[in-house]
Amino acid sequence: MINLAALPGRAVLALSGADRVGFLNGLVSNDVALAAPGRAVWAALLTAQGKWLADFFILAEAGRLLLDCEAAQAPMLLQRLQRYKLRADIALAPTDLSVCVAWGGVPDVPGAVAAPDPRLPEAGWRLLAASPVPTNASAPDWNLHRLSLGLPDGSADLEAEKTVLLEAGFDELNGISWTKGCYMGQELTARTRYRGLIKRRLLPVRAEKPLPPPGTAITSQGREIGQMRSSQGTIGLATLRLEAIGATDAACGDIALNVIQPGWAKLPELA
Repeated sequence: MINLAALPGRAVLALSGADRVGFLNGLVSNDVALAAPGRAVWAALLTAQGKWLADFFILAEAGRLLLDCEAAQAPMLLQRLQRYKLRADIALAPTDLSVCVAWGGVPDVPGAVAAPDPRLPEAGWRLLAASPVPTNASAPDWNLHRLSLGLPDGSADLEAEKTVLLEAGFDELNGISWTKGCYMGQELTARTRYRGLIKRRLLPVRAEKPLPPPGTAITSQGREIGQMRSSQGTIGLATLRLEAIGATDAACGDIALNVIQPGWAKLPELA
């Protein structure tokens, strides 16, 4: 069965103008030139020091790029991207498009701008629609699905000006181009990869009880090894120190945690 859900916590920004691809390509972690009708790109905007600020999906239609982003981050993105405009021939503005997701099959939504989620085939499709879309699932249903896959959800799982992309799986989940050239924060991102500087990873965890809120400490043998990020019910994501990922006694207070290694995650440290 195809599941189709609306995501009211998302917004869409439109980037138009002759320089739109080159302008955005010089700022974000992935190759914007790959965005095309039916093909989305997932990319992050970083600080100059290579720390996460925001991430979004880039979909393309005639004459413009559409940025599927967190609604709460849209004003910040508008402000920051406008700051780098200078003489570039671009225009950036909010839209009235709504964001939907579909998983379990290929959706048929006439008039929507649609593309497969570029992170994982199992993640389904992203859809941007100008009119209401008939849905048969909810945002919490989608949240459970993406948590089960180990997919991060922006500020719910990543920490602004602190998270490094390779900690959150952006490499394995097709969120970084290693060949397109320079972008803001590129130097640290490349150095992190080639020198193996990652000290922690964002990974799924499961428990027998409902998980605690983001920021709750995770401990093992009496010392802190990480923190909870987003969760729903008994499944969530947590940031864990690499040396403690294999711990069998990881817990949040009296809640025992089972750390899961998704099939897509490259964790040679566990070998």
